[in-house]
Amino acid sequence: MFRILEKYYLAPQINYALIEAPLVASKAEAGQFVIVRATEKGERIPLTIADYDRKNGTITIVFQEIGKSTKQLGLLKKGDYILDFLGPQGNPTEIENFGNVVLVGGGIGIAPIYPLARKLKEYKNNVTSIIGYRTKDYVFWEEKMRNVSDSFIIGTNDGSYGKKGLVTDMLKELLDEKKKIDRIFAIGPAIMMKAVSELTKEYNIKTIVSLNSLMVCGMGMCGACRVTIDKKTKFTCMDGPDFDGHLVDFDELMKRLATYKENEKRCLEGFERECRNDNK
Repeated sequence: MFRILEKYYLAPQINYALIEAPLVASKAEAGQFVIVRATEKGERIPLTIADYDRKNGTITIVFQEIGKSTKQLGLLKKGDYILDFLGPQGNPTEIENFGNVVLVGGGIGIAPIYPLARKLKEYKNNVTSIIGYRTKDYVFWEEKMRNVSDSFIIGTNDGSYGKKGLVTDMLKELLDEKKKIDRIFAIGPAIMMKAVSELTKEYNIKTIVSLNSLMVCGMGMCGACRVTIDKKTKFTCMDGPDFDGHLVDFDELMKRLATYKENEKRCLEGFERECRNDNK
C-alpha cells in the first residue's frame, strides 16, 4: 500500500496528492504514468506523473474529480493509503537539446507539462511555456511553470486572468512573430491538442502530443486505447503516450473517448447514491 503524504485542492475538483512510492520514483521520467487503484473495490485508472523526487521517494499526481474512480480517489485524505500504485508505465518523452521549444498546456494537462519543462531545461533548451485555463479560479502551478520557463504566457478562456483566449490564439501570436521554433509539445484536452497540431502543421513544426486520456487499463490488455497514427494502429499505453500530433487521427480518437460516456455516467450516479446512503 502507498501512503498519501500530502493532499489538497489546487482548484475546484482538481486534487494534488504526494504519494510515498520510492521504487516508482527511482525510475520515473517525464511523460510516464502510473496505474492507480484507490481501494479494493475500485477500478484501475492511469494517471500521468506530474512530478517525481528520487531523493525523497515520492510521486506527485494531479487529477480532476470527474468520474467514479477519480471521485473515489478524491475522498482519500493525507495519511490514508492507496491500494495499488503501479509504474512507471509508458515510454518517457524523448528529450534532447532541440533548441527553441514551446510547451502548450491546457487545464489539467498543465500538471504533466511541468516535469517535461524541467527536463527540457536540464538539456539546455530554451523553453517557452503557454498555459491556459478556463477561468482564474482554475489557475494552478503558475509559479512552478515560470521557474522552469525562459518565456511564459498565461491566459484564460474568459479573460479573468492573463491573456483572454485559447492557447491556440496565444500560440499563433508567437508563431506569427516568425522566431525559430524547433519543437512543440502539447498536453491537454483532445480538442486542444488537435487544434494545436492543425495550427503547427501549417508552419511545419514537429509537434508532440500526449494521448494519455484515451487509456483504460494502461497495460495493453483492454484494447480501448487503440489510436490511428499515420494510418497504422497503435496502443497509447504501450506505444505512447507521446505521438507526432501531425500523424494522429484526432477525429477517431475523440469518438473513442466518447465510447463509454453513458457507462461512466451510470457508474458515477450509482457511486454517488451509495455515498448519500452511507451518509444517512
